[in-house]
Parts: sequence; structure tokens; C-alpha cells
Amino acid sequence: MKWAAYLGTFDPITYGHIDVIERASRIFDKLLISVVCNTDPKKGLFGIEERVDMAKKAVKHLSNVEVEPFSGLAVNYVKKKGINVIVRGLRMVSDFEYEFQMALTNRKLDKDIETIFLMPSESYSYISSKLIKEAASLGADVKDFVPDFVKKALAKKQKK
Repeated sequence: MKWAAYLGTFDPITYGHIDVIERASRIFDKLLISVVCNTDPKKGLFGIEERVDMAKKAVKHLSNVEVEPFSGLAVNYVKKKGINVIVRGLRMVSDFEYEFQMALTNRKLDKDIETIFLMPSESYSYISSKLIKEAASLGADVKDFVPDFVKKALAKKQKK
């Protein structure tokens, strides 16, 4: 059985993330969504438990996808899980330089770990969690970018 891991902060998970997850779930027998634990809790809007919960809700329709939190070095984490493929999403050309640098660093750290890049549908290519959080904080309706439960969670955070 071929496994892959899609690692990210998912703060919050967006339709762009879900699109990449659905694409990867058709390529691999099993896909592990690995939600990064922020080392600095002030950097994220949602805590790790909230992000894991939202990711689980977002992928409940996919029987071959699992979600769990992780911390530490990505290559060590996936190797410990017996996974040798990391999935990364590429939205725009601006993502490529950072993602390419990370993939090459991971390859240098462990030559047996491969990184594959998947692009979301063009209708989601401009969506970023950062942009969604900012738009929601300014009162924008983000229903076209995130599932309803994420929209509600964003609204709840704004009231605090």
C-alpha cells in the first residue's frame, strides 16, 4: 500500500487544501494529513486541536484519508510513519521558490523522501489561509473559500 503525507498548518483549512487532498487521495492508497503544531502559539489563529478537528471534518467523505497532529522535522516524522512521499500544494509561481527550497532541503536530509507538488483547481489557486483570515477579520463573507464550519469558527474567533 502506497502512503503519502500532506503536511501543513491548515490555519484554517480552505477549499484549496481540500482540493489538493482530494487529488492526492486519488493517487495514493492512503493519505495522512499532518497538521503542524505551531512552536509559537501566537502565530496561529486556531490551536492544534481546532485545526485537526476542522481537517477531520473537511475530509470525512474520503475513506482513505487520516488526520493527525505532528511536530518536529518533516522527514523524521514521515520516515517514522513509514511514508516516503510528501505532498505539497502549489498555488502560484510565488509558492514555487519556497516549496522547491524546502523539497531540496528535505531531499538532502533524507534522500529516500520524495516531494510531489499538486496544484489545486484554478478556481482555488489564489486562496491562502492568511488571506482568508484577514478577509474574515474585516467582515468579508468567506463562504466561497472555506467550508461552513470553518466560516463559523472564523466568525467565533473574531468575536473574542
